[in-house]
Amino acid sequence: MRFPLSLTTDMAGYMIKKKLSREPRFPLVLMLEPLHACNLTCTGCGRIREYESTIKEKLTVEECLDSVDEAGAPIVSICGGEPLIYPQIGDLVRGILKRRKHIYLCTNGMFITKKLNQFRPTSRFFFNVHLDGLEATHDKAVERAGVFQAAVEGIKAAKKAGFLVCTNTTVYKETDMAEIDALYGYLTELGVDGFMLAPAYGYAAVCSTNPNGAAEIFLTRDQIKEKFNQAPALFKKYKMNTSPIYLEFLQGKRELTCAAWASPTRNVKGWKGPCYLITDEHHTTFTDLMHDTEWENYGYGKDSRCEHCMMHSGYEVAAALGVNAKLGDSLKMLKWQLT
Repeated sequence: MRFPLSLTTDMAGYMIKKKLSREPRFPLVLMLEPLHACNLTCTGCGRIREYESTIKEKLTVEECLDSVDEAGAPIVSICGGEPLIYPQIGDLVRGILKRRKHIYLCTNGMFITKKLNQFRPTSRFFFNVHLDGLEATHDKAVERAGVFQAAVEGIKAAKKAGFLVCTNTTVYKETDMAEIDALYGYLTELGVDGFMLAPAYGYAAVCSTNPNGAAEIFLTRDQIKEKFNQAPALFKKYKMNTSPIYLEFLQGKRELTCAAWASPTRNVKGWKGPCYLITDEHHTTFTDLMHDTEWENYGYGKDSRCEHCMMHSGYEVAAALGVNAKLGDSLKMLKWQLT
Protein backbone atom coordinates (compact mmCIF):
# COMPACT_ATOMS: atom_id res chain seq x y z
CA MET A 1 0.00 0.00 0.00
CA ARG A 2 1.09 3.57 -0.62
CA PHE A 3 0.34 4.68 2.95
CA PRO A 4 0.08 2.77 6.24
CA LEU A 5 -3.31 1.09 6.62
CA SER A 6 -3.98 2.99 9.86
CA LEU A 7 -3.58 6.33 8.07
CA THR A 8 -5.93 5.31 5.27
CA THR A 9 -8.65 3.97 7.57
CA ASP A 10 -8.39 6.84 10.06
CA MET A 11 -8.62 9.43 7.30
CA ALA A 12 -11.56 7.70 5.61
CA GLY A 13 -13.45 7.26 8.89
CA TYR A 14 -12.83 10.88 9.86
CA MET A 15 -14.09 12.27 6.54
CA ILE A 16 -17.17 10.06 6.53
CA LYS A 17 -18.05 11.18 10.06
CA LYS A 18 -17.60 14.86 9.18
CA LYS A 19 -19.63 14.61 5.99
CA LEU A 20 -22.45 12.76 7.75
CA SER A 21 -22.57 15.56 10.31
CA ARG A 22 -22.88 17.99 7.36
CA GLU A 23 -20.02 20.19 8.48
CA PRO A 24 -19.28 22.50 5.53
CA ARG A 25 -15.60 22.94 6.39
CA PHE A 26 -13.27 20.83 8.48
CA PRO A 27 -9.47 20.35 8.67
CA LEU A 28 -7.62 17.35 7.30
CA VAL A 29 -4.08 18.45 8.14
CA LEU A 30 -2.94 20.75 10.93
CA MET A 31 0.15 22.71 9.93
CA LEU A 32 1.80 23.12 13.34
CA GLU A 33 4.73 25.53 13.56
CA PRO A 34 6.15 25.42 17.10
CA LEU A 35 8.87 27.87 16.03
CA HIS A 36 10.10 29.75 12.96
CA ALA A 37 13.80 29.69 13.76
CA CYS A 38 15.91 27.70 11.31
CA ASN A 39 19.56 26.82 10.77
CA LEU A 40 19.22 27.58 7.04
CA THR A 41 18.21 30.58 4.91
CA CYS A 42 16.63 28.84 1.92
CA THR A 43 16.14 31.09 -1.10
CA GLY A 44 12.45 30.30 -1.55
CA CYS A 45 11.41 30.30 2.12
CA GLY A 46 9.02 33.00 3.29
CA ARG A 47 8.82 32.02 6.95
CA ILE A 48 12.19 33.32 8.10
CA ARG A 49 11.37 36.63 6.41
CA GLU A 50 7.70 37.01 7.32
CA TYR A 51 8.28 36.22 11.00
CA GLU A 52 11.63 37.96 11.44
CA SER A 53 10.31 39.96 14.42
CA THR A 54 9.22 36.81 16.28
CA ILE A 55 11.90 34.43 15.02
CA LYS A 56 13.11 33.60 18.57
CA GLU A 57 9.64 32.88 19.97
CA LYS A 58 8.30 29.35 20.51
CA LEU A 59 5.01 27.73 21.35
CA THR A 60 5.03 25.62 24.50
CA VAL A 61 4.33 21.90 24.22
CA GLU A 62 1.02 22.54 25.99
CA GLU A 63 0.04 25.23 23.45
CA CYS A 64 0.91 22.87 20.62
CA LEU A 65 -1.11 20.00 22.04
CA ASP A 66 -4.06 22.28 22.79
CA SER A 67 -3.96 23.31 19.12
CA VAL A 68 -3.95 19.66 18.03
CA ASP A 69 -7.05 19.08 20.18
CA GLU A 70 -8.71 22.29 19.00
CA ALA A 71 -8.36 21.50 15.30
CA GLY A 72 -9.03 17.77 15.61
CA ALA A 73 -7.40 16.97 12.27
CA PRO A 74 -6.20 13.36 11.86
CA ILE A 75 -2.81 14.44 10.44
CA VAL A 76 -0.37 16.89 12.02
CA SER A 77 2.43 18.33 9.89
CA ILE A 78 5.09 19.65 12.26
CA CYS A 79 6.92 22.33 10.33
CA GLY A 80 8.44 25.74 10.90
CA GLY A 81 11.30 26.81 10.83
CA GLU A 82 13.26 23.67 11.54
CA PRO A 83 11.27 21.58 14.06
CA LEU A 84 14.24 19.43 15.06
CA ILE A 85 15.78 22.47 16.80
CA TYR A 86 12.62 22.84 18.92
CA PRO A 87 13.91 21.91 22.42
CA GLN A 88 10.93 19.70 23.35
CA ILE A 89 10.41 18.05 19.96
CA GLY A 90 10.48 14.54 21.45
CA ASP A 91 7.86 15.42 24.07
CA LEU A 92 5.71 17.10 21.41
CA VAL A 93 5.78 14.10 19.09
CA ARG A 94 4.95 11.71 21.92
CA GLY A 95 2.05 13.91 23.02
CA ILE A 96 0.58 14.00 19.53
CA LEU A 97 0.98 10.24 19.04
CA LYS A 98 -0.84 9.63 22.34
CA ARG A 99 -3.80 11.40 20.72
CA ARG A 100 -3.73 8.79 17.94
CA LYS A 101 -2.80 11.35 15.29
CA HIS A 102 -0.49 10.81 12.32
CA ILE A 103 2.62 12.97 12.09
CA TYR A 104 4.74 14.25 9.23
CA LEU A 105 7.78 15.92 10.75
CA CYS A 106 9.02 18.28 8.03
CA THR A 107 12.77 18.78 8.30
CA ASN A 108 15.81 19.77 6.28
CA GLY A 109 17.32 16.53 7.60
CA MET A 110 20.50 17.94 9.09
CA PHE A 111 19.67 16.96 12.68
CA ILE A 112 17.94 13.61 12.16
CA THR A 113 20.98 11.55 13.15
CA LYS A 114 21.59 13.65 16.27
CA LYS A 115 17.95 13.65 17.42
CA LEU A 116 16.91 10.15 16.34
CA ASN A 117 17.03 8.76 19.89
CA GLN A 118 14.15 11.07 20.87
CA PHE A 119 11.72 9.12 18.68
CA ARG A 120 10.44 5.58 18.24
CA PRO A 121 9.41 4.01 14.92
CA THR A 122 5.65 3.73 14.36
CA SER A 123 3.32 3.62 11.36
CA ARG A 124 1.90 6.95 12.57
CA PHE A 125 5.15 8.89 12.20
CA PHE A 126 7.08 10.00 9.10
CA PHE A 127 10.24 12.02 8.76
CA ASN A 128 9.49 14.28 5.78
CA VAL A 129 12.86 15.47 4.43
CA HIS A 130 13.00 18.45 2.09
CA LEU A 131 15.23 17.88 -0.94
CA ASP A 132 15.00 20.09 -4.03
CA GLY A 133 17.45 18.23 -6.24
CA LEU A 134 20.75 16.39 -6.23
CA GLU A 135 23.68 17.67 -4.19
CA ALA A 136 24.79 20.74 -6.16
CA THR A 137 21.25 21.94 -6.86
CA HIS A 138 19.94 21.37 -3.36
CA ASP A 139 22.90 22.98 -1.61
CA LYS A 140 22.52 26.01 -3.84
CA ALA A 141 18.80 26.27 -2.99
CA VAL A 142 19.46 26.16 0.75
CA GLU A 143 22.50 28.42 0.45
CA ARG A 144 24.91 26.10 2.27
CA ALA A 145 27.30 23.37 1.15
CA GLY A 146 27.00 19.96 2.76
CA VAL A 147 23.27 20.05 3.49
CA PHE A 148 22.37 17.38 0.94
CA GLN A 149 24.90 14.92 2.31
CA ALA A 150 23.80 15.59 5.90
CA ALA A 151 20.17 14.97 4.92
CA VAL A 152 21.10 11.74 3.13
CA GLU A 153 22.97 10.53 6.22
CA GLY A 154 19.87 11.35 8.26
CA ILE A 155 17.66 9.37 5.89
CA LYS A 156 20.02 6.39 6.04
CA ALA A 157 20.08 6.49 9.84
CA ALA A 158 16.30 6.77 10.09
CA LYS A 159 15.67 3.90 7.69
CA LYS A 160 18.24 1.71 9.46
CA ALA A 161 16.41 2.38 12.75
CA GLY A 162 13.06 1.37 11.21
CA PHE A 163 11.44 4.76 10.65
CA LEU A 164 9.16 5.73 7.78
CA VAL A 165 10.74 8.45 5.63
CA CYS A 166 9.31 10.46 2.76
CA THR A 167 10.71 13.46 0.94
CA ASN A 168 9.22 16.75 -0.17
CA THR A 169 10.50 18.47 -3.31
CA THR A 170 9.66 21.98 -4.47
CA VAL A 171 9.69 22.67 -8.20
CA TYR A 172 11.10 26.06 -9.19
CA LYS A 173 11.43 27.81 -12.55
CA GLU A 174 14.93 26.39 -13.11
CA THR A 175 14.15 22.88 -11.83
CA ASP A 176 15.25 20.17 -14.26
CA MET A 177 12.63 17.41 -14.09
CA ALA A 178 15.21 14.90 -15.36
CA GLU A 179 17.24 15.69 -12.25
CA ILE A 180 14.18 15.00 -10.08
CA ASP A 181 13.94 11.63 -11.83
CA ALA A 182 17.56 10.93 -10.91
CA LEU A 183 16.98 12.15 -7.34
CA TYR A 184 13.99 9.84 -6.86
CA GLY A 185 15.93 6.92 -8.30
CA TYR A 186 18.73 7.51 -5.79
CA LEU A 187 16.32 7.95 -2.86
CA THR A 188 14.44 4.79 -3.84
CA GLU A 189 17.71 2.88 -3.46
CA LEU A 190 17.97 4.31 0.07
CA GLY A 191 14.54 2.89 0.89
CA VAL A 192 12.57 6.15 1.02
CA ASP A 193 8.88 5.36 1.44
CA GLY A 194 7.32 8.02 -0.77
CA PHE A 195 7.76 11.31 -2.59
CA MET A 196 5.85 14.59 -2.39
CA LEU A 197 6.17 17.11 -5.22
CA ALA A 198 4.70 20.61 -5.47
CA PRO A 199 5.38 23.89 -7.30
CA ALA A 200 7.00 26.85 -5.57
CA TYR A 201 4.74 29.69 -4.54
CA GLY A 202 5.78 33.35 -4.52
CA TYR A 203 5.43 34.22 -0.84
CA ALA A 204 4.70 37.90 -0.36
CA ALA A 205 7.55 38.09 2.16
CA VAL A 206 10.04 36.86 -0.44
CA CYS A 207 8.67 38.86 -3.35
CA SER A 208 8.56 42.15 -1.44
CA THR A 209 12.19 41.93 -0.32
CA ASN A 210 13.56 40.72 -3.66
CA PRO A 211 11.02 41.17 -6.46
CA ASN A 212 13.52 40.64 -9.29
CA GLY A 213 14.93 37.53 -7.67
CA ALA A 214 11.43 36.20 -7.01
CA ALA A 215 10.59 36.48 -10.70
CA GLU A 216 13.59 34.27 -11.47
CA ILE A 217 12.55 31.64 -8.91
CA PHE A 218 8.78 31.26 -8.92
CA LEU A 219 6.48 29.87 -11.59
CA THR A 220 3.30 31.31 -13.04
CA ARG A 221 0.27 29.03 -13.30
CA ASP A 222 0.94 28.40 -17.00
CA GLN A 223 4.61 27.67 -16.30
CA ILE A 224 3.62 25.17 -13.60
CA LYS A 225 1.45 23.27 -16.07
CA GLU A 226 4.26 23.28 -18.64
CA LYS A 227 6.82 22.08 -16.09
CA PHE A 228 4.68 19.22 -14.79
CA ASN A 229 3.87 18.07 -18.31
CA GLN A 230 7.58 17.58 -19.00
CA ALA A 231 7.80 14.34 -17.03
CA PRO A 232 4.54 12.38 -17.00
CA ALA A 233 6.41 9.06 -16.69
CA LEU A 234 8.00 10.30 -13.47
CA PHE A 235 4.69 10.09 -11.64
CA LYS A 236 4.17 6.44 -12.59
CA LYS A 237 7.76 5.38 -12.05
CA TYR A 238 8.05 6.17 -8.34
CA LYS A 239 6.01 5.86 -5.15
CA MET A 240 4.43 9.29 -5.26
CA ASN A 241 2.60 10.51 -2.17
CA THR A 242 1.15 13.25 -4.36
CA SER A 243 -2.31 12.12 -5.46
CA PRO A 244 -3.16 11.52 -9.14
CA ILE A 245 -5.99 14.08 -8.93
CA TYR A 246 -3.63 16.78 -7.72
CA LEU A 247 -1.05 15.86 -10.38
CA GLU A 248 -3.73 16.16 -13.07
CA PHE A 249 -4.48 19.63 -11.73
CA LEU A 250 -0.80 20.60 -11.88
CA GLN A 251 -0.67 19.38 -15.47
CA GLY A 252 -3.71 21.49 -16.39
CA LYS A 253 -5.87 18.44 -17.11
CA ARG A 254 -8.58 19.43 -14.63
CA GLU A 255 -9.60 22.21 -12.29
CA LEU A 256 -9.72 22.18 -8.50
CA THR A 257 -11.10 24.73 -6.08
CA CYS A 258 -8.74 25.67 -3.28
CA ALA A 259 -9.70 24.26 0.14
CA ALA A 260 -7.23 26.25 2.24
CA TRP A 261 -9.45 25.86 5.30
CA ALA A 262 -8.62 22.12 5.33
CA SER A 263 -4.95 22.86 6.19
CA PRO A 264 -5.07 25.42 9.02
CA THR A 265 -1.79 26.79 10.35
CA ARG A 266 -1.01 27.39 14.03
CA ASN A 267 2.13 29.32 14.93
CA VAL A 268 3.56 31.63 17.59
CA LYS A 269 1.25 34.48 16.58
CA GLY A 270 -1.96 32.44 16.51
CA TRP A 271 -4.07 30.76 13.83
CA LYS A 272 -2.77 32.10 10.53
CA GLY A 273 -5.49 33.35 8.22
CA PRO A 274 -6.55 32.77 5.59
CA CYS A 275 -3.98 30.08 4.78
CA TYR A 276 -0.50 28.66 5.09
CA LEU A 277 0.71 31.00 2.34
CA ILE A 278 -1.14 34.28 2.83
CA THR A 279 -1.38 36.24 6.08
CA ASP A 280 -4.18 38.75 6.55
CA GLU A 281 -4.76 38.05 10.23
CA HIS A 282 -3.70 35.85 13.12
CA HIS A 283 -6.76 34.55 14.96
CA THR A 284 -6.88 33.78 18.67
CA THR A 285 -8.73 30.49 18.24
CA PHE A 286 -9.29 27.85 15.59
CA THR A 287 -13.02 28.56 15.73
CA ASP A 288 -12.38 32.23 14.96
CA LEU A 289 -10.26 31.27 11.96
CA MET A 290 -12.93 28.97 10.55
CA HIS A 291 -15.95 31.17 11.27
CA ASP A 292 -14.59 34.70 10.84
CA THR A 293 -12.64 34.20 7.60
CA GLU A 294 -14.53 35.18 4.46
CA TRP A 295 -13.38 32.11 2.53
CA GLU A 296 -15.45 33.01 -0.50
CA ASN A 297 -13.18 36.01 -1.13
CA TYR A 298 -10.06 33.88 -1.62
CA GLY A 299 -8.89 31.58 -4.37
CA TYR A 300 -8.05 31.71 -8.06
CA GLY A 301 -9.94 34.49 -9.82
CA LYS A 302 -10.97 36.10 -6.53
CA ASP A 303 -7.78 37.42 -4.95
CA SER A 304 -4.77 38.47 -7.02
CA ARG A 305 -2.42 36.83 -4.52
CA CYS A 306 -3.97 33.48 -5.41
CA GLU A 307 -3.46 33.87 -9.16
CA HIS A 308 -0.45 31.57 -9.49
CA CYS A 309 -0.89 29.41 -6.41
CA MET A 310 -1.30 25.68 -7.00
CA MET A 311 0.16 24.57 -3.67
CA HIS A 312 -0.68 21.26 -2.04
CA SER A 313 -1.79 22.97 1.18
CA GLY A 314 -4.88 24.22 -0.65
CA TYR A 315 -5.31 21.90 -3.62
CA GLU A 316 -4.01 18.49 -2.51
CA VAL A 317 -6.51 18.56 0.35
CA ALA A 318 -9.21 19.61 -2.12
CA ALA A 319 -8.47 16.48 -4.14
CA ALA A 320 -8.66 14.34 -0.99
CA LEU A 321 -11.99 15.89 -0.04
CA GLY A 322 -13.48 15.26 -3.48
CA VAL A 323 -13.90 18.93 -4.35
CA ASN A 324 -14.79 19.21 -8.06
CA ALA A 325 -15.05 15.42 -8.11
CA LYS A 326 -15.54 13.58 -11.40
CA LEU A 327 -16.96 10.16 -12.13
CA GLY A 328 -14.26 7.58 -11.54
CA ASP A 329 -12.19 9.67 -9.12
CA SER A 330 -12.93 7.39 -6.17
CA LEU A 331 -11.78 4.32 -8.07
CA LYS A 332 -8.68 6.19 -9.27
CA MET A 333 -7.78 7.20 -5.72
CA LEU A 334 -8.38 3.68 -4.39
CA LYS A 335 -6.22 2.13 -7.09
CA TRP A 336 -3.48 4.67 -6.37
CA GLN A 337 -3.56 3.84 -2.67
CA LEU A 338 -3.38 0.10 -3.22
CA THR A 339 -0.54 0.11 -5.78
